[in-house]
Amino acid sequence: MREIRIGSREVRVRATPLALLFYKQEFKADLLGDLMKMLQGMVGAQSLFGKGNASPNLDVQNIDLGQLDTVMLIQLIWAMAKADSYGKQFPSFVEWVASFETFDLFDSGILSAVMEEAAEGFFRSGAKISAQIAR
Repeated sequence: MREIRIGSREVRVRATPLALLFYKQEFKADLLGDLMKMLQGMVGAQSLFGKGNASPNLDVQNIDLGQLDTVMLIQLIWAMAKADSYGKQFPSFVEWVASFETFDLFDSGILSAVMEEAAEGFFRSGAKISAQIAR
């Protein structure tokens, strides 16, 4: 679980199987498939999957932000926030997004925390994402 600051609010995100389910139910797509497509475009397949048996080390400061799918990133954050709030009332995606006055997706803290949480929660033996982001 990680906390990220979106605008003036703290949002808790958790990469769990519930996040996968909520994403599929809301967006009719596979969260991991969408995430892998976006990451592959941002860092390239070789950087993402490594060579041979070596575990890749995905360094967020080397990504191509031009390939960032911002809507998919917001959907990912929503699904992980909803998973963290399981058992509590949680707004629909549109209501949740509308509740923020600002949403800086290029904030290095948000991008780093979301990608780290996704990597640790969804790919336990896979990609490690460096928290080192050019500021």
